Amino acid sequence: MKAEKILESKGKEVFAIHVDAIVSDALQEMSARNVGALIVLDGQRNVRGIVSERDVMRSCYRSQANVKGLAIQDVMTPREKLIVARAEDDVNDLMAAMTQNHIRHIPVVDEKDKVVGMISIGDIIKALLKDKDYQIRHLKDYIESKYPL
Repeated sequence: MKAEKILESKGKEVFAIHVDAIVSDALQEMSARNVGALIVLDGQRNVRGIVSERDVMRSCYRSQANVKGLAIQDVMTPREKLIVARAEDDVNDLMAAMTQNHIRHIPVVDEKDKVVGMISIGDIIKALLKDKDYQIRHLKDYIESKYPL
């Protein structure tokens, strides 16, 4: 299964925040959208990084900073360190990358490095379970001779 198939079923809407925003804005947006991460974009909609709940928590703990004045740029994972996917990437490879790097979100980008979607580990698990259920149902039908010969 490819990343594009997950995006087709879940949608390609991407929630983002401007690179000059502050952390409390990001937390408000994540809460309102019920998501765990936001893409960080500049004024030309270029990807500058990603900010997740985990990034905020770790940064606040380390610096004992108040989120009201803390800049997104100070807590986000910058573009240079960002792991991204392409639409044609295999879901099993994405899951392996997430597991190996201890991350829960991977932005999907096009050939111009523009974000076209975001895939979470939850999206991957949901898609894999749906695929397994489909395979099990067809194998069961085959075993029970529900297919004409």
